[in-house]
Formats: sequence, C-alpha cells, structure tokens
Amino acid sequence: MLLTPTELERLTIFNAAELARRRRARGLKLNCPEAIAIIVDDILEGARDGRTVAELIGFGSQILTSDDVLPGVAALMPMIQVEASFPDGTKLVTVHDPIRPGPDAAKHAVPDRVPGEIIPADGRIELSPGRRRATLRALNTGDRPIQVGSHFHFFEVNRALEFDRALAWGMHLDIAAGTAVRFEPGEDKEVTLVAFGGSGEVFGLNRLAEGSTADGAGLPDALIRARAAGFRGA
Repeated sequence: MLLTPTELERLTIFNAAELARRRRARGLKLNCPEAIAIIVDDILEGARDGRTVAELIGFGSQILTSDDVLPGVAALMPMIQVEASFPDGTKLVTVHDPIRPGPDAAKHAVPDRVPGEIIPADGRIELSPGRRRATLRALNTGDRPIQVGSHFHFFEVNRALEFDRALAWGMHLDIAAGTAVRFEPGEDKEVTLVAFGGSGEVFGLNRLAEGSTADGAGLPDALIRARAAGFRGA
C-alpha cells in the first residue's frame, strides 16, 4: 500500500483521535492535543461524508464542550483550521471558539491564570545593564535602504553605511533583541551601541572580526580588511 504524506498525516490524526476518545470514554478530561485531534478527525470525516463547509463550521463547535476538557483548554483553542477534501476540491474549514460552554459550565469557570500565560514582573527591564555604550551618527550613502538587526556586529554592517567603524568595534545596537534599525537612502541617523556580552567573540557576518572583540587587539587588522573591502568609515 502506497500512501502519500497527506494520507499518512490523516492516519496520525485518526490514531490521536481514537486514543483521545478512549480516554474520554474512561471519564478523563481531554487536554489540548486530544481535543484538537477529535475535532479535526470529525471534521475530516464529515467532509468525506459529503457535508458542506458551512455545515462543518457549525458542526465543529458542537463536538466538544467545556465539560469534556481540562481547565484552561478552551482558552488555548480560540480557533481551529482544517484543510479537508471535498467533492469539488480541498477547502479550509475555520471554526472559531470550538470549545463552547457545556451544561456544567459554571463548574468549569476559566481560571484566573490559563496555561501558557505570560505574567510580567513589576518594574521595567533594563537592557544590557552595566555594559560599555557609545553613540555615533551613521549615514546611508547607498541608493537602497539598509536594515541592521539588534545583534549584528555594527562594525561589519553594510559597506555603504558611513560612520566611525573603530568606535563600533565589538558593539551592537542598543535595542531590544529581534528588532532592527532602518536607514533609508541618504538618511543620517544617530544610534546608540552597546558592547557584546560574554567573551565578545564574533565570527562570520562579513568576516572582518573572526575572533574576540573584547580587548580591541583585533581592531587594527579588521580596519585594514574593512578598508580593502571598501567599508566606509574604516
């Protein structure tokens, strides 16, 4: 028997759903993966039986209730989307709030804290406390925007960005991780940099550092490589 990846995935969903149904039959409350498996399996079978997308959207929110699942599970499932095969092709079935309140909903009130909730501490988070910082101006001399990520070694950014590269040795933008600063063509912008933490070792990127930047020993050779490669400000 030769099965496609989609067919193998369908069997995985069926197995998970059957396991969940056995546990439910034993009186156990379902966790999030178990609840999803049952709902998805029933929707896929409904499509196989010839039911319409509109019918399955309504049906998807009637399969389980809050009485069937563990506390907090409904909050983890604001929406379920299922790609099902219908007689006229594959369509996406989207069910909003698939776990609706059951007859005993009052007994299963949503807890004050739900699984996966992020509870921030009081106060503000200080980025990179106690590290060396520097402020400089950088000019985009190119004809295209330049975007620099939070932890890119600023010394090695795009060669069309003109600034005091020696001052930026061993430093990155002093901004939150995962964010970036964008320089439009011709834009002159002031930025604040902060020293790398740990050993300060930098590898890859434009291969100007290739080692520790903590003590400044590699800076002279890096400047020579940068000038040879046409990096402005070197």
